[in-house]
Amino acid sequence: MSWGFYGRSRELADLDAMLRRGRWFFARITGRRRIGKTTLVQRALATAGQRRIFYVQIPDSAPAGVLSAAHDAMETFELPEDRFPRPDSLLALARTVERLVESGYVVALDEFQYFSRKHLFEFTSHLQARVDALSARADKVPGGLIVLGSIHAELVALLDDRDAPLYNRTTDQLELKHLDTSSILKILDTHADRDPARWLFLWNLFEGVPKFYRDAFEQDVLSANRATLLTQMFFRSSSPLRTEAENWFLSELRGRYDVVLKYVARHPGCSHNDIQAYVREVSPSTAEQAGGYLKILIDRYQMLERRLPVLAKSDARRGRYYLRDNFLRSWLAALHNPVSAINFRPEALLVQQADERLADLEGHALERLVAQLYEERSRLGLGDFGLTQRIDGYWDRRDTEIDLVAINEQERVIRFGSCKRNPERLVREAVTLRGHVDRFLHAHRGYRDWRIEQFGIAPSIDAERRTQIQQAGLTPQDLTDLAQGL
Repeated sequence: MSWGFYGRSRELADLDAMLRRGRWFFARITGRRRIGKTTLVQRALATAGQRRIFYVQIPDSAPAGVLSAAHDAMETFELPEDRFPRPDSLLALARTVERLVESGYVVALDEFQYFSRKHLFEFTSHLQARVDALSARADKVPGGLIVLGSIHAELVALLDDRDAPLYNRTTDQLELKHLDTSSILKILDTHADRDPARWLFLWNLFEGVPKFYRDAFEQDVLSANRATLLTQMFFRSSSPLRTEAENWFLSELRGRYDVVLKYVARHPGCSHNDIQAYVREVSPSTAEQAGGYLKILIDRYQMLERRLPVLAKSDARRGRYYLRDNFLRSWLAALHNPVSAINFRPEALLVQQADERLADLEGHALERLVAQLYEERSRLGLGDFGLTQRIDGYWDRRDTEIDLVAINEQERVIRFGSCKRNPERLVREAVTLRGHVDRFLHAHRGYRDWRIEQFGIAPSIDAERRTQIQQAGLTPQDLTDLAQGL
């Protein structure tokens, strides 16, 4: 069976409505690399009737490199040179965009954030003049402009900063996030199966990035065992993801923040002091910059997130750090070193090493996946728990650690969950969870008269283990239960 188009129904409907207006538009689409921005635009254009497209990916280079990329794209899309002269300056490029839009083309400029570079920034002023002219006669302009960007903060600064030339010019905005669970399950149902172990393994690696699932499909390993998939996707010279993180994510950082990223990937939930102590140990000359690095990785690149203590006020100073992206975390914490050693060690040994490290990461990934499933099920009205709040953060007390706390304020129900890859641990740790819950309720007395529910959650729980978990005082729940109705 061939690969299809999965999810994105709401985003596709928004783009389709924009394209069918029959008048000028200027749209912004943001999202991490490989999330499917270009594919979404292509899909929307295919379903919106006869719309001509001109697409160019802007390189992170000097003006000459940008103009060269534009020339190549004009050849690829067979634009006649007598109607569309090849631009010889950034001003001419802006005029070319205007001319194409006036002719009914949908112009897509990918990686638009690179125009924030000092040597390219003049283009935004030139484009502003063209956009204003097009907006003034919007009803008579049949085409439109779409700018796509993978570095959210830089793209937003170009379009939303009051001092930026293009401020307040966009007519439409769209941010692409990871595919939802329903879409991932549809991929698995179509090309593999819903085996919970496979689902968690793939989600820990690829989360909701459609390009990665498609790469695995094209390598014919989406339904393969763990070792085969890792070998084909990462360890061979032709592996599609062997250089993915370095070329598409870490290259933006130019080596400045690697030390911080690797430490956080391998120590999720570390504190600012932990990071600073580590940087001081391995790179004393940059230790004082650790705080600035963290801010940039959070605000500009959105690679890290800072979580506050559970139920802490938003201005609390204490915080702990986590990587936001599963793929980047898996690469830095489990795959980078084994893949780098492929020319010096036996392949099978390195694959096994990477697989063992990934298995360790799956405990944290399971907690995140379960939390996402609770949110999606509640949003769709599925199951027995209407979520009004999920307590997200870390535990400020060393003697209290609860994997999931879900709140239904309307029915005054609070659900505590222990998430373990191995369901046998749920039986052994039932008493431990009750102790954590007691300490939580002692510290947050407002919940003591609510209905208290305690769940034991694992990827897969067989009938015998369910009975044992129930006898231990927990309600068993696995990924198959949570996938019902999705």
